[in-house]
Amino acid sequence: MKTNRNYPLLLASQFLSAFGDNAILALILGPILIQFNKHQITSQEQQIANVFYTSLLFIPYVLLAPLAGYFNDRFSKNRWLIGGNVLKLAGTGIAALSIVHSPVWMAVGYFVVGIGACVYSPAKYGILPEILPVERLVKANGSVELLTLIAILSGTISGAMLFDKLPLSPCYIVVMCVYGASTAMNAIMTTTPSYPDVKLRDSVGGFFQNAGDLLRNRRLARVLMGTSIFWICGAMMKMNFQPWGQQVLNLKTATEVSLLGLWLSIGIMIGSVLAGQLYKVGDLRATRRWGWLLSSSIAVLGGVDWLTHHGLDYSRAISITVLIIAGVIAGLFLIPLNAALQAESHQDKLGKTIATQNGFENLAMLAGSAIALINVSIGFDPSQLFLGLALFVCIVTVWLNIPATH
Repeated sequence: MKTNRNYPLLLASQFLSAFGDNAILALILGPILIQFNKHQITSQEQQIANVFYTSLLFIPYVLLAPLAGYFNDRFSKNRWLIGGNVLKLAGTGIAALSIVHSPVWMAVGYFVVGIGACVYSPAKYGILPEILPVERLVKANGSVELLTLIAILSGTISGAMLFDKLPLSPCYIVVMCVYGASTAMNAIMTTTPSYPDVKLRDSVGGFFQNAGDLLRNRRLARVLMGTSIFWICGAMMKMNFQPWGQQVLNLKTATEVSLLGLWLSIGIMIGSVLAGQLYKVGDLRATRRWGWLLSSSIAVLGGVDWLTHHGLDYSRAISITVLIIAGVIAGLFLIPLNAALQAESHQDKLGKTIATQNGFENLAMLAGSAIALINVSIGFDPSQLFLGLALFVCIVTVWLNIPATH
């Protein structure tokens, strides 16, 4: 069956593509860590650099969301999986120019990788209802998220280890090989349907009309708000890990810092699997409960520095435990929301729906980046950034009362 052929190939390709996305970011952030350890940059400059480079991946999702929706509604989705990976390959090559030329090329290259991710993401989710029955969507989403998180974890750690052990040139070559393998997986997938009646001139108008329809649907609007909360947490934690790890936990190498993501990812993997077992498609009754628990766990991370300064010499053990717990909660929070959005949206507009979702989530992450930059500029430290994020999640969760389906 086509389903049996495409689904495992999709999972393999998604793993490799997400692995590359995180490995290349580790190569970009690694030099910043070295500069801080050598006292070549200040703590504030380190935090700003982390926020800036991490944010480059979000911008294309916001700017190109209407076009990404068109491509994924008009053309076969597995073809756009290939297109996204080709762009990521090109972006990695551009970033590698920074080794012998200006560091500007590193930023340009990672931005191009973001464009590739922008067209890849709606295809990887939108293809699921085309190759799987609706009753398998929750478990399929759990599997995709599980493999994505394993890829984020292994990509981040592997990229950091490569940076610590090898010159940058072979590191970039490894990442390009990973993207190449992912592209090959997409190329041997059975072609999924295309829809020639979808026209480019209607793309922008159709995208915003579909976004308006989603926002007018009280239930799906709250679902979008919920998924945005998850990703703004993920982005702000990711951009804060390096300064927080170095300044609060006294971590010294890129590999040590990258291991912070290990514990968070393990938790999210567990939560993703549990969500697939505990919830049916559309069951969102526990969403606010998980939101408040997520806020509480992030607040505890912000308090680790206080505990250390008051004589509790177990900051790393506490941090590891809380990161795992936060991950479990986050997985239980996200997976039912993703499945509900896919199952309850118009299936013939699913590409635009996923692109709209990506647009909202990345707009939220950009807003989080802007807030982080403002906080850093006025002197907030990494622990205070976590406390501010916890307060934000708590406030937004108050409005996350998702109505039941009719």
